[in-house]
Amino acid sequence: MYKILIVDDEANIRAVIREYIEFEGYEADEAADGMEAVRICHEQDFDMIVMDAMMPRLDGFSACKEIRKTKDIPVLMLSARGEEYDKLFGFEMGIDDYVVKPFSPKELMARINVIITRNGAKRDESLRFDGLAIDTLGRSVAIDDQTADLTPKEYELLLYMATNAGIALTRDQLLDAVWGHDFFGDDRTVDAQVKHLRQKLGPYRDKIVTLRGVGYKFEG
Repeated sequence: MYKILIVDDEANIRAVIREYIEFEGYEADEAADGMEAVRICHEQDFDMIVMDAMMPRLDGFSACKEIRKTKDIPVLMLSARGEEYDKLFGFEMGIDDYVVKPFSPKELMARINVIITRNGAKRDESLRFDGLAIDTLGRSVAIDDQTADLTPKEYELLLYMATNAGIALTRDQLLDAVWGHDFFGDDRTVDAQVKHLRQKLGPYRDKIVTLRGVGYKFEG
């Protein structure tokens, strides 16, 4: 679940934003000023920050600059000032979007969803299906948080099937994708690897479905 930090010195604005964020299925946390936001970000990780520009103790721009020293978190800036200079200053600092108060909560959520979707692709270094997780950067697989001992070919086979979840894949497709066009094996190679892979997937073995006369399909 994506986690968003809402930073604004007005409690009613935080409450409205939080209501819409949680309605979308995201998790939300709050900070009443820039200093508190910096402290919370040092202690926790967030997928995005909705930050008010003008706040006591530490303004949003300064807070954003401080947070960015240690964490690269997407930021949507809120401000009652809509001057071009303020927007350009924010974008030069690397914020992802700028919304002028008063704002429409629906429009704000649309902009939040765009940022979450765009940055989620960068963040999601794993594919997860219930308790089965595939770490695409670390080239590892975890089953209920326990590392599975897969061979390189078993990993590549699982990754290819999982990234094509719900799609019927022929044995020839799997041979070409995992073993390469110059491999001289046959259907039995795929069947043998699928058999071994299923054994190692334990409670998630049924996610690989046999399609008689065709091949296999991964049920995501």
